[in-house]
Amino acid sequence: MSEIRHIVFDIGKVLIHYDPELPYRRLIPDEGKRRRFLAEICTPEWNVEQDRGRTWEEAEALLIADYPDEAENIRGFRRNWHEMVPHAYEESVAIMEALIERGYDVTMLTNFASDTFVEARGRYAFLNKPRGVTVSGDVRAIKPDRAIFDHHVSAFGLDPKATLFIDDSAKNVEGARAAGWNAVLFTDAGTLRKDLDRYGIEV
Repeated sequence: MSEIRHIVFDIGKVLIHYDPELPYRRLIPDEGKRRRFLAEICTPEWNVEQDRGRTWEEAEALLIADYPDEAENIRGFRRNWHEMVPHAYEESVAIMEALIERGYDVTMLTNFASDTFVEARGRYAFLNKPRGVTVSGDVRAIKPDRAIFDHHVSAFGLDPKATLFIDDSAKNVEGARAAGWNAVLFTDAGTLRKDLDRYGIEV
C-alpha cells in the first residue's frame, strides 16, 4: 500500500448535515403529502441536476410547468435550503482539522450546486481550511463519474495511489476506486478514525 499523502473529504453528510425534509416539515405538515412531494416532485434526481450545474431558475420552471399547484413548494426548496444544512459534524471536522495540522494535503470533492456551496462556505468557516475544493456545479460533472475524479487530480496535482477519499455514498467510493484512488465509506467519526488508522494515519 502506498503511503497516503493526499486526503480528500466529501462534505454533505460527512462534514455537515444535510436533510431536504427539514424545511418541508414546516411547509408541508402532512407527512404523507410531504413524502410524496419529495419522492415525486422535488426528487433527489431533480436536485442532482443542480449539482451538475443546472440553474435553480431552470429547475424550478421545469417542475412548475408540470405541477403548477405546487409552485410555492417547488420554489421553497432553494428559498429554504439553509434549513437543510443545520449543523456541522463536529467530530468529523475535528479530524479534518487535525489532518491539516499534521501536514497532510487535505482537499474536498463535493456534489454541490455552485451557489449553495458559496452559502455553505460563508456559514461554515472550516470549509475554507483545506487547500481547495472541487464543486460539481462549477465543473459540471458529478460523482461518481470518472471525469470529476480526474479533474480533481489534475487541478490539485494529486497522485491517485497516494490519495484517500472519504465519502458517505458507496457509489462514490466505488467511483473513486475505479479512478485509482483509495477510498473509505463514511458512517461516523469513530469508524473514520479506525479507517485512517488502517492506512497508518493517526489523528
